[in-house]
Amino acid sequence: MSARQLSPRTAIITGSTSGIGLGIARQLAAEGCNVVVNSFSDTPEDRATAESLSAEHGVKAIYVQADMSDPEQCRSLVASAAAAFGSVDILVNNAGVQYVAPVEEFPIAKWNQIIAINLSSAFHTSAAAIPFMKQTGRGRIVNIASAHGLVASAYKSAYVAAKHGIMGLTKTIALELAQDGITCNAVCPGYVLTPLVEAQIPDQMKAHGMDRETVIREVMLDRQPTKQFVTVEQVAAAVSFLCSEAASQMNGTHVSVDGGWTAQ
Repeated sequence: MSARQLSPRTAIITGSTSGIGLGIARQLAAEGCNVVVNSFSDTPEDRATAESLSAEHGVKAIYVQADMSDPEQCRSLVASAAAAFGSVDILVNNAGVQYVAPVEEFPIAKWNQIIAINLSSAFHTSAAAIPFMKQTGRGRIVNIASAHGLVASAYKSAYVAAKHGIMGLTKTIALELAQDGITCNAVCPGYVLTPLVEAQIPDQMKAHGMDRETVIREVMLDRQPTKQFVTVEQVAAAVSFLCSEAASQMNGTHVSVDGGWTAQ
């Protein structure tokens, strides 16, 4: 793909002021996209993130605050992007949260939050973006699922249910839009080394009485055969490919970036 192949498209990336979402925003900006970054927090740092993307890559970038647990705010995010740039060409549903507990102890509020942010938000943003994509006769919807969209792990009932739901939503949207020049696909990362995951390593070392490398290999990456973290940049590259013309016949499917996790 040429460096600016996605110019001058507009991309919305939910949950994109840090971690995987920020990596995707950087990748798409580097390829010429105007980008809309999003979080629920609305801090000076959030707005500075958009400003730095614009300055570094010579594109237009804005920050839009929206709580992805609120259906109306999900839809208003898309409306704000369309008002700012005149179109919505790419939608990356990335926002997500996690909580770990046995089913019988899982807090109801946490279940509802995870389903709302990890699954329902993608429905609402997609429903709002599709009419804009139909106007131009092209569009890309990329849902950031997970290896847990394909397989399960204990104590992650809400997350696994939401990510399996994302896979079904991806296929349904793809079928509905197959003749409209719009594709919908998912990326399924394994364990990604984000700042949030990095911060967990010292606690894991203490809990298991292991050094850093051992706890990474034997605990955190137990199910990832390569015993290496997926990088944010690798996930972003997969998203970028799915947004390209080369992927125009990839529709309703997924790309696993998981070091072989789901091959087992």
